[in-house]
Amino acid sequence: MTLQGAMTAIVTPMQGGSVDEGGLRSLVRYQLAGGIAGLVVNGSTGEAATLTDDEQEYVLRMVVDLVSGQVPVIAGVGSRSTHGAIAQGERAVRVGADALLVVTPAYNKPTQLGLLMHFTAVAENCALPIVLYNVPGRTAVDLLPDTVAKLAAHPRIIGIKEATGSLERAAQIRALVPSDFALLSGDDFTTFDFVAQGGHGCISVASNILPKEIVALVHGAASPPDSPEYLAARRSHAELLPVFEALFAESNPIPVKTAAAWLGIIRSAELRLPMTPLSMAGADRLEAALRGLQLEPRRAPGDPSHLGPGKPLLGDEAEAKTVDFSNP
Repeated sequence: MTLQGAMTAIVTPMQGGSVDEGGLRSLVRYQLAGGIAGLVVNGSTGEAATLTDDEQEYVLRMVVDLVSGQVPVIAGVGSRSTHGAIAQGERAVRVGADALLVVTPAYNKPTQLGLLMHFTAVAENCALPIVLYNVPGRTAVDLLPDTVAKLAAHPRIIGIKEATGSLERAAQIRALVPSDFALLSGDDFTTFDFVAQGGHGCISVASNILPKEIVALVHGAASPPDSPEYLAARRSHAELLPVFEALFAESNPIPVKTAAAWLGIIRSAELRLPMTPLSMAGADRLEAALRGLQLEPRRAPGDPSHLGPGKPLLGDEAEAKTVDFSNP
């Protein structure tokens, strides 16, 4: 499997504390119509840390069924223990995911040897391609380039989502890994430069609301530097930068979920505790950034956060509580 282009780490729409099936279906269709190259489900942006195992399976199964092989569906795997990560990976295999995005274990602060053994154990026990996920700002541990190079030798480990925000780090990894090892930006504000310097694509937050724009940005950044596509992408990067900054002014996915609701992509900006609604200052900044792109957000008060029942809605109950915007 080769992963490249613009991929989206999708939010998990919610209503009344439960997963919003209609909102999720609407969001996935919006992504496919925007030409996105892949979907990451149950990642940080999807609030996976607040979802039960059953809810994560429910969300992943819906996305796999809806996508029907049109693009890769990559399941987020995030556990503080190696055996927990393996269990999540095995579940994703059964549901039909195409690959796994495996994040460094949070809180434990393993050594580089511990990280090497962790990812190797997941790769040996889960029969899917694996993308490493390095995001020290959330996990408090940094997967260093030399360790990435060792892991890249494993036949199931095919790439990395690099979210340190460092372009130097991307260059260091590129010098150590095979040319077909996928280098994916995990920070929207670095995507243009990351891809222009040899990265293969991105796993984006902003593409939840701007899939066509992020697809064009990545395509242009990968084009020859003197091409019209490249020059257009460079201008687009500058235009999109205020939105990228507004989407990370508060903890992800608070701003992007709010923006998706304001733009009518999903019904509600509801979050799971301990995530709370966007602040007034954050809302002002987000609205200004969206209007700067000539968008017309319908700003509304933030939906209250919920604990969540820990039980996915099924069948008639889900249909009664959700709205599918493509089939009103």
